[in-house]
Amino acid sequence: MTARLDEAVAAGAERAPSVRWALAGLSIGMLLPSLGTSIANVALPTLAEAFGASFQHVQWIVVAYLLASTTLIVSVGRLGDIVGRRRLLLAGIVLFTAASALCAVAPTLWLLIAARAGQGLGAAVMMALTMAFVGQTVPKARIGSAMGLLGTMSAVGTALGPSLGGVLIAGFGWPAIFLVNLPLGVLAFLLARRQLPVDGEGPTVDRAGFDGGFDSLGTLLLALTLGAYALAMTIGRGSVGPLNAALLLAAVVGAGLFVRAESRAASPLIHLTMFRDPIVSAGFVMSMLVSTVIMATLVVGPFYLARTLALDTALVGIVMSVGPLAAALAGVPAGRLVDRFGARRMTIAGLVGTGAGSCLLSVIPATLGVPGYVVPIVVTTAGYALFQTANNTAVMTDIAPDRRGVVSGMLTLSRNLGLVTGASVMGAVFALASRTVDVTTAGPEAVADGMRITFALATALITLALITAVGSRVLSRGGAHSRSEARLRHR
Repeated sequence: MTARLDEAVAAGAERAPSVRWALAGLSIGMLLPSLGTSIANVALPTLAEAFGASFQHVQWIVVAYLLASTTLIVSVGRLGDIVGRRRLLLAGIVLFTAASALCAVAPTLWLLIAARAGQGLGAAVMMALTMAFVGQTVPKARIGSAMGLLGTMSAVGTALGPSLGGVLIAGFGWPAIFLVNLPLGVLAFLLARRQLPVDGEGPTVDRAGFDGGFDSLGTLLLALTLGAYALAMTIGRGSVGPLNAALLLAAVVGAGLFVRAESRAASPLIHLTMFRDPIVSAGFVMSMLVSTVIMATLVVGPFYLARTLALDTALVGIVMSVGPLAAALAGVPAGRLVDRFGARRMTIAGLVGTGAGSCLLSVIPATLGVPGYVVPIVVTTAGYALFQTANNTAVMTDIAPDRRGVVSGMLTLSRNLGLVTGASVMGAVFALASRTVDVTTAGPEAVADGMRITFALATALITLALITAVGSRVLSRGGAHSRSEARLRHR
């Protein structure tokens, strides 16, 4: 009898999902969306020539992906909470992979843009649900390390995209930048299908009042609001024209209507009470602020390196890869630091590092050359890796199981909105500070001045994020103290 029991236990252990292989599948699920974003940017000139289209038309290859992934990310996170995260994640991987194949064979520009929107939807599913699965597959003591690994894979995708895209286009033509997703997508699907925990039967119901329904009105309003904001931030490349103003107004009105609809919905897409938790709400705000600053490094860096430091295109690309590489290398150690010293403490440490790097960029003299640029960038991006890992861990650790999808989606949304805002607003600040209409023709000193002013603003944004972090800790402790006193009085 004992022998049979041992055999049964051993067989069950063999069938049990492996945490290591589950994380491998989730890591590829995080790599693909970031690779899908960065690898397409380098192909825009080639695609403009291939389809005989203007830049204004081919930029929709990037915008369509961004719109789909940004506007739907919260909705798919909530849908995963209802229908099952594993089931939806598998569908998202299939959609992303199939859309990648369609991109590679698209005969017209507009079919390529439509396929990119499909890619964006699949990317939204993967980004929203990968972090949600960490709480299901990883012991609580190792959540920080797992978040650090996912952050590393996201940074690797961002860093790898331009160089890999250039090699693939030169060797095999532009379809190769989409075909490269196919083997990765198949591998992610197989690992997720075999290693991730199977969804429970029926829709999720929690003790706080979720009834498992899907908020169609809230989903539509949020998608329209986020779409209007993303378009306002991307059309015109940072200039504020009548169309941008109209879209921003539509986004404000849409946000008001969304809040009103959610307060009345029986099963809202986003429970507004979630924002009463100071850790969760501060995590969203800080994520958006820090992502805005990180995007500034990608917007300003190429102009500073080319115009002020007079580097050629190849060297600009090499130096620009240092930041994402530093973030990738810092991701796993950051996770271990979070597990050892705590998420809240490391959130502040990450913000201090990001702020210190931004401050150095705002005061460093151009006479220091490339080292004077690289050192602050490494400090900034390593601090960002630590912050992102710690912030994601702090927000996701104590979230109820049936809210993980929507909260994970909100975290990714706040990051995406920060990237969109950074590309537009920080780009506009840089152009204004450079005292020129066209930054590509600005003189070396003007570009250097523009960078200093832009990163002075970035330092102020990180300071605001630090104030938010400290304030959330105070409020959290106060709330915990009040709850303890209430329990004592109740006794």
